[in-house]
Amino acid sequence: MDVKCCQLINFNIRGDHSGSLVALEKGDDFPFEIKRVYYIWGTEKDIIRGKHSHNQLEQVIVCVAGSCDFILDDGKMREQIHLSEPNQGLYLKHNIWREFTNFSPDCVIMVLASEHYDEADYIRDYNEFLRRTKK
Repeated sequence: MDVKCCQLINFNIRGDHSGSLVALEKGDDFPFEIKRVYYIWGTEKDIIRGKHSHNQLEQVIVCVAGSCDFILDDGKMREQIHLSEPNQGLYLKHNIWREFTNFSPDCVIMVLASEHYDEADYIRDYNEFLRRTKK
């Protein structure tokens, strides 16, 4: 699925009778060089995480276990994406407001990022995000 504010990427599954494996390799699976990886787990069902945008950072987000919902906003359109497949990544470009919620009890999210952590890259105020997208 290609939509204005994101793209779902389906990763190849390798496996046999012993289980499944997804290998993510630089240059083959991502539109950017991976500089940081982190993961999130243990989040209560109705908590809302995220609530920010980035000036430059791009991400691929994989729900490696369980499920959750992403609410994405490019300043003109809002949409909700449900992630529940460990072989599918949600590619988010910069300047996309993201919130995620509706976590299953076993939800584990892995995030692969194009840049190292830099607080200056974050836009944490929604009104400021809207002002920047109107330019």
